[in-house]
Amino acid sequence: MASLHDEVLAANLTIPHVGLATLTWGNVSGVDREAGVFVIKPSGVPYDRLTLEDLVTVRLSDGAVVAGHLRPSTDTETHRSLYLAFPSIGGITHTHSTHAVAFAQAHRDIPVLGTTHADTFNGPIPVTRDLTPDECATDYEYNTGRVIVDLLHGDDQRAAEVPAALVAGHGPFTWGTNARKSLEHAIICEAVADIALHTLSLNPTNPPPPHLLQRHYTRKHGPNAYYGNPDKTPTSG
Repeated sequence: MASLHDEVLAANLTIPHVGLATLTWGNVSGVDREAGVFVIKPSGVPYDRLTLEDLVTVRLSDGAVVAGHLRPSTDTETHRSLYLAFPSIGGITHTHSTHAVAFAQAHRDIPVLGTTHADTFNGPIPVTRDLTPDECATDYEYNTGRVIVDLLHGDDQRAAEVPAALVAGHGPFTWGTNARKSLEHAIICEAVADIALHTLSLNPTNPPPPHLLQRHYTRKHGPNAYYGNPDKTPTSG
């Protein structure tokens, strides 16, 4: 478990350094499916004070805290909901990064407007429906995950191809094969949201051809991928 804790800590400490969070508005978790637990940032602890000992270990089956002296992130149940629904997910990042949140608050998908987006996401980054009053009143955080699951129709392959979603009125959740990759996807999600806003302001009606986008996605993903060097490039997730 030590390596998982190290990875989760490093990912959380990176959030403010890459401009994805104001104050403590963000968290990363990583799952150990064999052990049936995941490790997550504690609630409200400033990044510059966060230590390995502060991380909280949560049981995947029922959300019980099994190790740690602090309360886990208030988004813990959202993370758990996604882990239970999508077996391919090994890590999850949630932030309130400015441009991605702007799309979430506008109830708009982040559209695919160029190859920068298509390099990572095989399609638009979708936005969920609004939660109902009942979903907000009871099990709100778990239901936040469920609206993402509903949005993707519980399709694990779809979750792997577009490893991000926007919760309407709230913000982005991203995921990957581990905590580090989920954070990388959060960084890319924010970058393509920023680029999309600029592009839409210049020309909202000129999408690129699908064959170009598909070419860029398959350069990095799937059996015919040829981007990078295996001994030097981190494994994609």
